[in-house]
Amino acid sequence: MTVGPGVSRFRRGRRMVSTAASAVLVAAIFGFGLPHFASYRSVWASVQMMTWPQVLLVVMAAAASLVAGWLVICSILPSVRLREAAVVNLGSTAAANTLPAGGALAMGISWTMLSSWGVSGADYVLYTLVSGIWNVFARLGLPVAALMIMATVSRPQAGLLAGAVAGLVLLVIVAVGFGLLLRSESFALRADAAVQRALMVACRLARRAPPSSGAGSLQGFRERASGLLGARGWRITAATAVNSLALWLVLLASVRGVGLSQSQVPWQTSLAAFAFVRLLTVLPVTPGGVGITELGLVSVLAAGAGHKLAGQVTAAVLLYRAVTYLVPIPLGALACVAWRYAPALRRGDARSWTTAGPGHVALQPAGDGTQNSQKGVPQ
Repeated sequence: MTVGPGVSRFRRGRRMVSTAASAVLVAAIFGFGLPHFASYRSVWASVQMMTWPQVLLVVMAAAASLVAGWLVICSILPSVRLREAAVVNLGSTAAANTLPAGGALAMGISWTMLSSWGVSGADYVLYTLVSGIWNVFARLGLPVAALMIMATVSRPQAGLLAGAVAGLVLLVIVAVGFGLLLRSESFALRADAAVQRALMVACRLARRAPPSSGAGSLQGFRERASGLLGARGWRITAATAVNSLALWLVLLASVRGVGLSQSQVPWQTSLAAFAFVRLLTVLPVTPGGVGITELGLVSVLAAGAGHKLAGQVTAAVLLYRAVTYLVPIPLGALACVAWRYAPALRRGDARSWTTAGPGHVALQPAGDGTQNSQKGVPQ
């Protein structure tokens, strides 16, 4: 399908306006929103007062959160090794956190890397959908659980209550949609067309050819998804839950690291704030939710607090974002370089895992890449 020059100019103009609006929003939040709670000088003073054990606690929590994200990929793609999952996760995250169209480019980067390791287009579509749906389930379900926990220590704020209700409604809608995807062939065909359009945009941004076997992949999605979830559903669910909780623990470690005690900021309140902001950033208004995440967390955690406490809360939130948002960007750049030039991360053995039966075996290179060994795919 050929796109006319007028349509192309309109799309470019729309992207430019969207990028400019995103930049203005981020600048307004960091220039006026956050300083309303605390000055950056007081934030830096709170960070400087941290002890080495407190710094180490935050670093360890951030490292555990990164590994938890890699385990999600391995839970859905058991043929992908942990170091390969790390490269995919870091590379795609760096793109998503820095560019206005980062989400689409992240998809292109993920496909390019995974296809170089033998993951087929059909398997990639299944991986993208299952990981995306389970991530949405986690984002929508966590506010409800967090609100119930928070109610044990304090009266929930009206905004958190509204967020939990909205999350519950959206969770039901997504669950119904996923059920239709598994049961309705016509719905699966329409979803397939939407996924292919998104994948073509992603590959065009990444300057890679789209997967030749991707078209029509959702036609067999119901059978493949049923087989995958039947064999590895509990692993995928557990890995997704651990990933969300590990990310929250980074926030909690940052809160405790700047000296805020349980009486000042209860862990239940930090969990509710984390869940609310995760729900707020389901739609990528800014790259990686930058600005919106910081303002949302500070607004909830510092509600009704004094100036000193607000300064510590702001310091904790910015520290949390520094280790979870900024640090993965240079790590992602290094991961892309490693994927491009490290021979140990380049292999081309084609494998299919989603239809594997109990007796299935897969060929997988040994650690030095010189020989193959057989091993059963975990069920």
